[in-house]
Amino acid sequence: MQTDILALGEAMVEFNQTGADGGQTYLQGFGGDTSNAAIAAARQGARVGYLSAIGDDVYGRMLRGLWSREGVDHGGVRTDDQAFTAVYFVNHDAQGHHFSFFRKGSAASRLRPQDLPAERIAQAKVLHLSGISAALSDSACDTCFAAVDLARAAGVQVSFDTNLRRKLWPLARARAVMRELIRQCDICLPSHDDVAAISGLQEPDALLDWCLALGPRVVALKLGEQGALVTDGTSRWRIPPHPCRAVDATGAGDTFGGALLARLVAGDALEAAARYAAVAAALSTQGYGAVEPIPTAAQVRSALQGSAP
Repeated sequence: MQTDILALGEAMVEFNQTGADGGQTYLQGFGGDTSNAAIAAARQGARVGYLSAIGDDVYGRMLRGLWSREGVDHGGVRTDDQAFTAVYFVNHDAQGHHFSFFRKGSAASRLRPQDLPAERIAQAKVLHLSGISAALSDSACDTCFAAVDLARAAGVQVSFDTNLRRKLWPLARARAVMRELIRQCDICLPSHDDVAAISGLQEPDALLDWCLALGPRVVALKLGEQGALVTDGTSRWRIPPHPCRAVDATGAGDTFGGALLARLVAGDALEAAARYAAVAAALSTQGYGAVEPIPTAAQVRSALQGSAP
């Protein structure tokens, strides 16, 4: 059976600070940007697979259990008995949410191009990866480019989410690698702050133009609380934010990307897919954690009907 969306990157076990007990209580969940996006796409009805590596440990087994429950094919996830599965903590304050990662030397960071299942990539409709996927290590970066090469050779669309994390690599290297991945992708999913840091520009339309000039046919610029700005190269649409009571924005951008890809492969026009994705992203902020609050298709459609004029 053909896969609609095949995501590549690192999944992690998450410990997210809640408001209980003066901030001393943490909710165990899951994260990792491309895994979040894969689960978001699966909850919207897409056929989804994941490519990665995990350790032979309790956290790796927890992730396989998660993917099985979510209907995400993890046959392309290797178990590396010489490395560990990464974990991270999320803390919250008046300035927002803050991450502490424990991932250096993780199983996913040890991925190599020869680990890629070429046949799985060739059978997908979309290969999805991110800046984090490429930033984990030199070999992980090589693996990303090898995956893109396999996808393009097979006529598979490539989706790229910038997800710039400056703690993972120097900005100069991030700029060089991301420019090339944007150049080689079909669907670009940058956030405002990421592409501003990469390009030196600030105004949303200028950022959209900068990305388009590199080559993707679709750009969906995530603007956080201001919604999104999307283009197919001919038209562009400003997508308003959906009203919500946000408590934790962890993974909202990943939910937007996964929902957008799910609706595009289902045949939606770009504007409709982006409006759907904006609602999905907003709903995902109303609970704690990157995965648990991701809405189902029924929840998104109910919210869309409720906001219709």
